[in-house]
Amino acid sequence: MKITAVKSFPFRSGIGRQYHVVKVETDEGIYGLGEVGVSFWGAAVDESLKHLSQIVVGQDPFSTERLWQHMFRGSFFPADTTYCSAISAIDIALWDIKGKALGMPVYKLLGGPVRDMVVCYPHNEGGDTAALVESCRQTTQEGWKFARWGLSETGATGASPFGGAGTLEPVEAIRLGETQMAAVREAVGPDVQLLLDVHTRLDTAHVISLCKALEPYRPFFIEDPLRSENPGSYRTLARHVSLPIAAGEQWAGKWAFREVVEEELISYARIDLCIVGGLTEALKVTHWCETHYIDIVPHNPLGPVSAAACVALCMASTNVGVQEMPKRPGTLDVELFPQQIGWKDGYAFAPDTPGLGVDFDEEAVVARRAEHGGFPPVLRRNDGAFTNW
Repeated sequence: MKITAVKSFPFRSGIGRQYHVVKVETDEGIYGLGEVGVSFWGAAVDESLKHLSQIVVGQDPFSTERLWQHMFRGSFFPADTTYCSAISAIDIALWDIKGKALGMPVYKLLGGPVRDMVVCYPHNEGGDTAALVESCRQTTQEGWKFARWGLSETGATGASPFGGAGTLEPVEAIRLGETQMAAVREAVGPDVQLLLDVHTRLDTAHVISLCKALEPYRPFFIEDPLRSENPGSYRTLARHVSLPIAAGEQWAGKWAFREVVEEELISYARIDLCIVGGLTEALKVTHWCETHYIDIVPHNPLGPVSAAACVALCMASTNVGVQEMPKRPGTLDVELFPQQIGWKDGYAFAPDTPGLGVDFDEEAVVARRAEHGGFPPVLRRNDGAFTNW
């Protein structure tokens, strides 16, 4: 069997989010699906996919390690985030092909199941504290065992040429974060695990203040408290903070995780399979984390293909904390993805079918095609300075 084509499908989901699925085809009619992790850089990723197809077309899809090494190192300069997102999509699709060709689910190729299903957390949202509390109550009643939300904006600043605009002043956001954590804990009780995503919006001093304020509410972890460019900054944070820290969703390749894993600076690794380098690379980071008793909590803000790949990894990995799952599988974009992974009472599981257990309606996806480009919303501080979204 040989790879014959790498095809790109950027499109908008039913809730308006932009996704980017990749289809790898073979000369035996078997194809695999992968997903790109940085949709805002879609045009650059598309060019990367075209470039990388020169390596993979004509090759054996079972040679995932050899192809990964060639794609990552083949241009002499190591792949960056854009290229790693393209590599990730291709690699995930190759694992899907291998599973289909062998008649086995991907999680069995990764070592076999160590659990029957994977506990997940949703994306809770609300325009204010009352709406957030109601969202957390609702998902708890639906069977979710976790509640998760982002550090809230502190005001609006009007229109932006790049999309929505708002303000996030750190000291004000810390006070609001404590208020919301207290309100949600009171509403859902002591047994629901709470997660707060800082989304890289604070600096070290403000994160320390936030974590100390949140200690009484026993959050499961604080997610991405710092910007990702300098992993070594987690060394300073670890000296001052007692709450569990989760980080890594923006890191491409295993080397970006080196300091935080080897020095045990985080409690949970937020591996993004669609950025880090696909299943091939994510499996390495996962086993590396295991030697340091760090659990993985795979980053999955994307569509059904990403969700399926993440759950396959978690099904076959012993060191798993929880799996991000924005919406319950089987309820989102079913007209685009009629075959998705399973779900029951706050847990996801990979079906016992060949491959990843997800498939798409290619014609329906093409009809939803979206042009690449654009930027996420812009956040600013009270003085007008740019801050992370």
